[in-house]
Amino acid sequence: MTIPSIAEIDISDKRVFIRADLDIPLGIGGKLVNNAKIQSLLPTIKYALGQNARVVIAANLGNPMGKFNKKYSLEPIGKALSRMLDADIFFPDNSIGEAVRKIGGDMMPGQVMLLENLEFQKGEMENSSEFAKMLADCGDVYVNEAFSISDKTRASLVGICDHFQKICVGFQFKRELEYLDRIKNPERPFTAIFGGSNVTEKIEIMEAMLDTIDTVIVGGVLANTFLNVLGGETGKSQIDEASIYRIKRFISSAEIRNIKIVLPEDILAVKGNLNNYSSSFIISGGRIPDDLTVVDIGPEAQADFAKRLSSAKTILWAGPMGICEYPEFRKGTQSLATALAQSDTINVIIGQDTVEAFLETMKIEGSSFISRGGHTALKYILGKSLPALEAMEERLK
Repeated sequence: MTIPSIAEIDISDKRVFIRADLDIPLGIGGKLVNNAKIQSLLPTIKYALGQNARVVIAANLGNPMGKFNKKYSLEPIGKALSRMLDADIFFPDNSIGEAVRKIGGDMMPGQVMLLENLEFQKGEMENSSEFAKMLADCGDVYVNEAFSISDKTRASLVGICDHFQKICVGFQFKRELEYLDRIKNPERPFTAIFGGSNVTEKIEIMEAMLDTIDTVIVGGVLANTFLNVLGGETGKSQIDEASIYRIKRFISSAEIRNIKIVLPEDILAVKGNLNNYSSSFIISGGRIPDDLTVVDIGPEAQADFAKRLSSAKTILWAGPMGICEYPEFRKGTQSLATALAQSDTINVIIGQDTVEAFLETMKIEGSSFISRGGHTALKYILGKSLPALEAMEERLK
């Protein structure tokens, strides 16, 4: 079922309840580590304000377990949002109650209220219908702009749908669905790049794509594990022993379907502790000495991967090529970011580390779609249940 976007619903002069994901890392003094989630929310808020709507934003932060905890207050995020909107924002000290009702009733068109952290309330965590009804009293139109947590069962994501006549999704949510659907049903040839350290998750996606994928490019710990399975030597590098059987099975299934599995032609390896290594080496041939650790793909692999991407019509990238926590081990990941930025193909980038590496390299998205969905995006591709999405679809029947 196609869920309408906020642009397809009459919200003029209405109270618009926007469910957002503002679970943003906070540094010293409540300073935001990054504001990417707020940035992705702004188009939806600004559109609603442009329609003379009264905007109520509800969100979560951290893991307060249904209890008030000042550490997880949305106050610093509200201040940042106020600056970015260049507008005052009402910020009651709760997400329900008399103060919320009064502010909501007194708000004028074009004004904004940010509710306090929803997860301070047990009713939110338990998907309480009563709590959902109290939240719904704040609005006339429900807008889900929290795709990244739509795999959770929460009152503000699931139960609340029963209390609204008008339900829609925000602009980022809509784009998530549109681009991830292109990955599920790709224009061929389709190339997927997988890296990072979560081997089990990546193998599951690769298995699900066996009938749609043409080329798989592999880096990171995943590449180490593939190399180990194929009889290579990985030195001190991390491998995922638990995934060895599934990788063997995937290699066999890919061979039957003529899927190309591309491993790095060369790698960067270091000798010693990652924080204080004595030497680094470029090594080819899949034979890593016992005292070395793989930390990135090498220059030949970077050129090879970029060349292969140039012939694809659809590209998915999930997971960095190296240990991106260390700036000197980011060159492989940055080379892929550059190759994708120069491509005019449909390309989707998933995962916090991958997205951060891409934006650090390119600054702007260009033709790439930057998914903010994280694990939820991967679940959607796999066809797994997303309770919030299902609740909206059920309400719209």
